[in-house]
Amino acid sequence: MKVDLKRPDYLIEISWEVCNLVGGIYTVLSTKAKTLHTIYGDHLVFIGPDIWKGKENPYFTESEDILQMWHKKAKEEGLQVRTGRWNIPGKPIVILVDFEQYYVQRDALYAKMWDWYGVDSLHAYGDYDEASMFAYASALVTESLYRFFATKDNEIVVQFNEWTTSMGLLYLQKVLPELSTVFTTHATCIGRSIAGNNKPLYDYLSGYNGDQMAQELNMVSKHSVEKHAAHAADSFTTVSEITARECSQLLERNPLVTPNGFEPNFVPQGDKYHQKRIQARALLMTVAERLIGYTPSPDALLIATAGRYEYRNKGIDVYLDSLNELRQKNLSREIIAFVLVPGWVESPRYDLYNQMQKAVYTAHPLPDPLITHTLHNYHEDAVMNRLNELHFKNNPGDSVKVIFIPSYLTGKDGILNLTYYNILIGLDATVFPSYYEPWGYTPLESVAFGVPTITTDLSGFGKWCESEGYGAHIEDGVRVIGRTDSNYDTVSQEIAETIVDLVTMSKETMRKAEHSAEKLSRKAQWSHFIAHYEQAYEDAIAAKNKRISK
Repeated sequence: MKVDLKRPDYLIEISWEVCNLVGGIYTVLSTKAKTLHTIYGDHLVFIGPDIWKGKENPYFTESEDILQMWHKKAKEEGLQVRTGRWNIPGKPIVILVDFEQYYVQRDALYAKMWDWYGVDSLHAYGDYDEASMFAYASALVTESLYRFFATKDNEIVVQFNEWTTSMGLLYLQKVLPELSTVFTTHATCIGRSIAGNNKPLYDYLSGYNGDQMAQELNMVSKHSVEKHAAHAADSFTTVSEITARECSQLLERNPLVTPNGFEPNFVPQGDKYHQKRIQARALLMTVAERLIGYTPSPDALLIATAGRYEYRNKGIDVYLDSLNELRQKNLSREIIAFVLVPGWVESPRYDLYNQMQKAVYTAHPLPDPLITHTLHNYHEDAVMNRLNELHFKNNPGDSVKVIFIPSYLTGKDGILNLTYYNILIGLDATVFPSYYEPWGYTPLESVAFGVPTITTDLSGFGKWCESEGYGAHIEDGVRVIGRTDSNYDTVSQEIAETIVDLVTMSKETMRKAEHSAEKLSRKAQWSHFIAHYEQAYEDAIAAKNKRISK
């Protein structure tokens, strides 16, 4: 990795998840922003969708003083934008764009994309139109910024995240070739779809053709725009070695690997850390107590899985089955296992809410003591169906109890009312046995908070841990389990055995595991990983200069 890199004068980053908490890309951008802002200051600008029109956006503080002169010009050009700052460490400048006005230009835009690149939008459905209109609007904003601020000597890099921004890159590459472009795929459309459709991704990866699979999986338009953006970009990147193989095979271009980091300022320090840990553990124990109707053992092992509700891809299925394996073992400690995965929540459970408000409560189990909120689709919910199939009851004498908390943990869920990080800190360990996981922020966040974690080598983070010499034993702070297309039962058993190791671990050894986890996380901080992105920026500038000199 070069040390003396040529940096751009301005850096613009575009994503659907700017000031819009949806998934892992939000974590990538919001944690990376502080390090980028330290380097680029207010020459760093994020562009995201204005989906909070008429409502207060908790992630965004509007200020018309920011980019004031350009803002006036933008309005004259018909752009509907709001300027302000992102409410995250670094407080970077953000432009939110209202893209709905461009739907009337959709067909003309798709025709251009076909003529210019051969992008096939004919078979589009679902969120393709919404993403494309946002991408186009973001490109128009970028073009306006360039024409207002830039000089001929300025080097400007624009980074586009995920297929949802592809059409913006393709538009700018054509109308404003002076810009250097970076395209980052965090997970290929086809790879995610193969895994999501229960097809074996890894055993047969070398035999898959992306275009052919797009036809088979009805993903032609998304794959088409993503593939063309990957080929058109001056620099193409992805987040891990495991996804790089996927990109090379399915998108047919080798990417630069830019691994995802984390910022230590998200983790409380010293006494504050210990206070928050005690508070979180007490709250989780209270939730269990009020649901189950008895006081759990004070030394109960608290574990959890979390993340997006992708039942197979995120390994939620194998996590639940590993808990069932644990019931067959002679455990010396009670285990309370949580599933922190947002489902289709209707409301907090009224009976549980009432019990949580009482200092003194009637010690009896609530009906269905497995879940904290009501669901719109209870009888179709995969987690609840599997827990019922496995006959989990959460009776007082059960050695393993499972509690599904299906709400986004934003601090306003109605039961816990703490954010995810303020819950994570109270756990003894986490389990993220992903089948499809390009990077894996949840295990990285876990070790950053000093919480030992179990993951697999099918996650980018798991592979990175192994490259750093971690993962053989949970005493390392992380246990990386080998996973393939065909060893589901073995993975389930190994998870159960690793949890047994945690159950029997001495307090001293547990402290060492926690410190080892935190030590590993320091190696994955953005201060180390940002150099990979700066390499991508330099590559983009070099490729752009070569491109426009032809």
